Amino acid sequence: MARRIVPLTPDRFADLPWGCHDCLFWELDPVRRADFVSSDQRTREKATWISEVLREWGSCGRVVEVDGDPVGVVLYAPPAYLPGSAGFATAPVSVDAVQMTVLWVHEVHRGGGLARMLVQGMARDLVGRPGVKAVESFGRIGVTPTPCTTSVEVLGRLGFRTRRAHPLTPRMRMDLRATVTWRGEVEAAIERIAGAVRSAPAPARRDGTISPRSPSAR
Repeated sequence: MARRIVPLTPDRFADLPWGCHDCLFWELDPVRRADFVSSDQRTREKATWISEVLREWGSCGRVVEVDGDPVGVVLYAPPAYLPGSAGFATAPVSVDAVQMTVLWVHEVHRGGGLARMLVQGMARDLVGRPGVKAVESFGRIGVTPTPCTTSVEVLGRLGFRTRRAHPLTPRMRMDLRATVTWRGEVEAAIERIAGAVRSAPAPARRDGTISPRSPSAR
């Protein structure tokens, strides 16, 4: 299966096979959410929100595709665009962080590392953005009535650590510097392996000559 990470766009948002098209939990405060009664109204408002963030701040999501079909998404934005988070006991999000609101993978494709691909794609997008040093997200412990949150177990496996504890909805944080360091170490290790392969002595025949199949003999 071919898997790839692509930026979220309004068109890709419309194609996602998920149930959050009309969810405005993060994007609006409770008073404004009450103004959008129908699912169609909420869906249009969410698409408008995505377009607004794209225009004013930049990319705010990544989509994972499998064989060309969108099967997962991660959404993120500065806290100023997410008034719905103000109601959490562990709010506000740190001033040097972007908030990850949604991390979703279609149930058919879960367990295959796609969530990690989405988080890594998000980190690559955010590294180097002015003033952004981390990603924070409100985690979920057990079964809570709070929608649109990710379990702390999943967040922990993806590199998030507790920033502010809470019995139900702790605020979790992933340091982008650590992500960059990890990527750099992996790339350096790959380069060392490649260098060792390139510098390895060519296999020799019993008579001492270099095998003609060796790259060194070409």
